[in-house]
Amino acid sequence: MRIDENRLALTQTLHTLLIDYWHDVDTNWGRNAPDYYTEDGVFVGSAASYEGREKIRAFYKWREDRGARTVVHAVQNFQAMFDGSPDRVLCHWFLLLYAADGKPVLPTHPPIQIAYMTDRLVMTDEGWKVTYRRFDPWFEGGTPTTNPVLDDK
Repeated sequence: MRIDENRLALTQTLHTLLIDYWHDVDTNWGRNAPDYYTEDGVFVGSAASYEGREKIRAFYKWREDRGARTVVHAVQNFQAMFDGSPDRVLCHWFLLLYAADGKPVLPTHPPIQIAYMTDRLVMTDEGWKVTYRRFDPWFEGGTPTTNPVLDDK
């Protein structure tokens, strides 16, 4: 099988962008995370969806305001491919989510969720931006994810 050099470069670039995104979420409360989306970007979580950069920003602010939480979003099996043109991309990858309320050091447990992820990105004047991110849980257990819909019940 031949390696497509353009796809290889794309994969490396977008994988780096994704790692930077989750690093911000895990170590900076996601304060910069909304900037990775287009103005009308959609974040489809396992329990709720957020449409538009400002709704995504409000979600991350709510998450920070609820108090101490230790979280690691681990990215595995990242795949990127052009989606009909050189300025549109489809990505799939697995998210292993480890999380618990409180400050480190916390007891270790298996991931609270393993999700199959689908991202769509477009090239903008500011670089690659997410237009759509969807979580499809394949495994769940233990600690619930953070979500206003779940916390308000």
